[in-house]
Amino acid sequence: MSGKKEGQSEFEYESMRVSRISLIVNAMLSVFKLIAGIVAHSGAMISDSIHSATDVFSTFIVMIGVKMASKAADKEHPYGHERLECVASIVLAVVLFETGLGIGTKAVSTIRAGQYDKLVIPGVLALVAAAVSIVSKEWMYQITIKVAKKINSSALKADAWHHRSDSLSSIGALIGIGGARLGYPIADTIASLFICLFIVKAAYDIFMDAIDKMVDKACDDALASEMMGFMLSQEGVIDVNVLKTRMFGARIYVEAEIEVDGELRLRQSHAIAHSVHDAMEKRYPAIKHIMIHVNPTEN
Repeated sequence: MSGKKEGQSEFEYESMRVSRISLIVNAMLSVFKLIAGIVAHSGAMISDSIHSATDVFSTFIVMIGVKMASKAADKEHPYGHERLECVASIVLAVVLFETGLGIGTKAVSTIRAGQYDKLVIPGVLALVAAAVSIVSKEWMYQITIKVAKKINSSALKADAWHHRSDSLSSIGALIGIGGARLGYPIADTIASLFICLFIVKAAYDIFMDAIDKMVDKACDDALASEMMGFMLSQEGVIDVNVLKTRMFGARIYVEAEIEVDGELRLRQSHAIAHSVHDAMEKRYPAIKHIMIHVNPTEN
């Protein structure tokens, strides 16, 4: 039996499905890593558990953003609500940045204190927790990014990279904990510092991607070239004089000027434009709206 509700879009259904999985996995992983960090006396693992805890909060943000972005256009918002997904991504980026900054500040303070001989050597449980986290978070990244690409969701892509950054930070924790157990106690704290850098980098990437989509940035050159080639392949199209694209949240607006035989009647030219319009929307589901203008050839 499908869990998809009546009237629910594929975008919303897939987003909510993978987000619910994220919530469950992240909550369990965060608690496990926190307990392991406390019991095994690992600052890196405790920092890593905080990172996982922010994943729970970020997934809630993603779910709210997707829900709002999925609302149909109305009188006050005739172009729809897709950009609200970008707002969710920006909030997520800010939360990530503050989390990373907090972890980094604590690590720097410990390093500057210089009392390395007083640092406690982490226990084996911390190593086990780091290994479990690496596998779990990489698995979450893979399933989330797959769905994000399928439905072209920027918020879900941001959440996927949040999973990947957590996986990378766990690798740092594993190295730090291992180094501490080999006789270098400061390695655990240094690992926390690297975890901070991973988190801040992920926050920056998510923030910039969301901003680009908020300010009508054009889609990438490769996709634009592919679109132009596809329009040129349509029957009756002699040339594509102009192609403009702009991102609207996770969707794309397209404006194009195609050149057709100037001897054609108006109805025939209109039919070609209509055919190109329909073909483009079918080929590229991410297109929210496409406007085709017809230019006649100069004989």
